[in-house]
Amino acid sequence: MSFDGALIKEQGVTFAIAVVKPYVLTSPEKESIRLGFMRYFGNIPIILMAQNQKGIPTYDGRKDIVRFLANIHPSRIPWRHYTAT
Repeated sequence: MSFDGALIKEQGVTFAIAVVKPYVLTSPEKESIRLGFMRYFGNIPIILMAQNQKGIPTYDGRKDIVRFLANIHPSRIPWRHYTAT
């Protein structure tokens, strides 16, 4: 499995963002998918992010972190490609 994501520490809060397909944000499996990313990032808040056709992101997760992310441009996020074995 490989995915794009980011590990961020901001204002004393450490959290991760995992990029997913848009359908995941409305899937009944969303929470189990979120929990699955904990094996890569540890027991920290996991924010799921999907982009629409225009590249506009939608974030899903802890509300305070989602509000923070909504106010910054995605290019400021330290994205990384993760490859898991």
